[in-house]
Amino acid sequence: MSQGSQHGKWTISSSDDDDEDLPPSGTKTNKPHRPAKTTGGQGSASPFSLKLEPVSATVEVKPEPDKTRVSSLVTVSEARQAAAVSQLNPVKYQSSPSLAGKRKKEVSDSSGWALSDTDDDDGEVKANSLSNLPNRAPSSPKTKKLKVEIKRPPSPHGRLYYIDEPEDFFESSIPCLNDTYRFYLNKVTGLDRKYNSGALHIKDILSPLFGTLKESVQFNYCFDIEWMVKQYPSEFRDRPVLIVHGDKREAKARLVQQAQPFPHVRFCQAKLDIAFGTHHTKMMLLWYEEGFRVIILTSNLIRADWYQKTQGMWMSPLFPRLPKGSSASAGESPTFFKRDLLEYLASYRAPELEEWIQRIKEHDLSETRVYLIGSTPGRYVGSDMERWGHLRLRKLLYDHTEPIPGEERWPVIGQFSSIGSMGLDKTKWLAGEFQRTLTTLGKSSVRPEPPMHLLYPSVEDVRTSLEGYPAGGSLPYSIQTAQKQLWLHSYFHRWKADTTGRSHAMPHIKTYMRVSPDFTELAWFLVTSANLSKAAWGALEKNNTQMMVRSYELGVLYVPSTFNMKTFPVHKNPFPVSSSSLGFPVPFDLPPTCYSAKDRPWIWNISYSQAPDTHGNIWVPS
Repeated sequence: MSQGSQHGKWTISSSDDDDEDLPPSGTKTNKPHRPAKTTGGQGSASPFSLKLEPVSATVEVKPEPDKTRVSSLVTVSEARQAAAVSQLNPVKYQSSPSLAGKRKKEVSDSSGWALSDTDDDDGEVKANSLSNLPNRAPSSPKTKKLKVEIKRPPSPHGRLYYIDEPEDFFESSIPCLNDTYRFYLNKVTGLDRKYNSGALHIKDILSPLFGTLKESVQFNYCFDIEWMVKQYPSEFRDRPVLIVHGDKREAKARLVQQAQPFPHVRFCQAKLDIAFGTHHTKMMLLWYEEGFRVIILTSNLIRADWYQKTQGMWMSPLFPRLPKGSSASAGESPTFFKRDLLEYLASYRAPELEEWIQRIKEHDLSETRVYLIGSTPGRYVGSDMERWGHLRLRKLLYDHTEPIPGEERWPVIGQFSSIGSMGLDKTKWLAGEFQRTLTTLGKSSVRPEPPMHLLYPSVEDVRTSLEGYPAGGSLPYSIQTAQKQLWLHSYFHRWKADTTGRSHAMPHIKTYMRVSPDFTELAWFLVTSANLSKAAWGALEKNNTQMMVRSYELGVLYVPSTFNMKTFPVHKNPFPVSSSSLGFPVPFDLPPTCYSAKDRPWIWNISYSQAPDTHGNIWVPS
């Protein structure tokens, strides 16, 4: 089986002797984790480098980007690191062949994607099977290979990439925000000012405009501690901060080392008891003199994620302190947000969070109108299966939405920035269990199969983005995973967001929703950290009697009933923001635009040298 592509020939082998790094997301394994192997046979510590000069540099990094790991010969962390190297030493586009002497062979535009007809979904890809991809030229026996150890940069670009935002970029007074839904996009550098009106930067969130900060907790996956500390205003910069992370061993040591100049920063390590899980949750807990606030978001705590990417967040109201002597059930919302947040925090089994659990109990969260949807690592049976992951979403949609006439024509939309292994066909997980969750509407026994639209940036979307090809360092869909699920690509739609001014700000936001056939109404909307993977959402095991979840994730679900509506109207022009609009600000254009015959999904670990990006560079992994 083959398809025409600019990406070279893909070959799958089912040999048990193939090079192995990670199993497909959600796959159980008893094998120990082995370091990823290089494809170039040069014995470097990292399997991924960018060929920028005749003498290539090998980069050693900590696992960094906030993506669920996917089946690949390399870890996701090298995607962001490769982007950093690319920005620091870009390969410029030339119309004539420009890489002579640096690569043996160019990728042919006419070569196809060749797949073996094996049925083995767990077959790994041999390092040397990517036969039509560029190979590294053999090193001279007289030339010692240069090995460069680079401190992990706080971005996919390197510090010199950024420009300073203008003085009026950050808020100096309470901004006009949509208090109906409390769903906001991040500010994007380089956009027309109106598209940042009502959007928030991290400096805005932490500013005195929203409260007099006493302490905070930052749950996240990827941190630049020095940058994070600078985002706090000077008057709050020495207030205690607790970092909740999932790093282990050397990565943990490097994180702790980052914080040495900042004695007010403490750490809490999330337990990751199932192999290949990540602490992917992104949440801020902010304790003020005036009360308490929760922010659930999609951004890492690194500058790149707050610069020219599309991100989203839910910001709670300011929760007041309850009167002393209040009952244990006081301050609960109609959505049981307080109970569910406490349950989520308790799942960490971390002494460092106990004081925060107690603080939350002392505050009134009754104004909350969204439902909390979390994932925590574990294997769950019985009623516990519905506590986490996509079965939690299914339960909430079953209990709190209503069937809609003609719902079989209401499409499901999923939008994400990373993709795990789905299996050899849609029945393995996507349609087999995840689509059933997304199509649940009330207690109807009818299970229609409406259209499913999946939004993921194409190569052209990345090439023409504000960041150019380095934006792809945050979109780590690997060739080794993609080649096993070509069937998935028929669901794909482009990233287009003219309505929010963000067509060229690549998405790191993750959203899921059910929309009317004319794309003017929503049956529900979810913003979350969870990408399209079994590790994030969970997968059924043991004949559907057990749910296995690998990672920590967190999001909030909007259903119309908690807003006294039957559906959410879609806001056609969400910027500049109106404080009381009833239209929901969907972050991208509706209806979505299907991939054309020429479009290809962005794949981060193959080369793109046919055309330059917006900065005149090409993308050349080797």
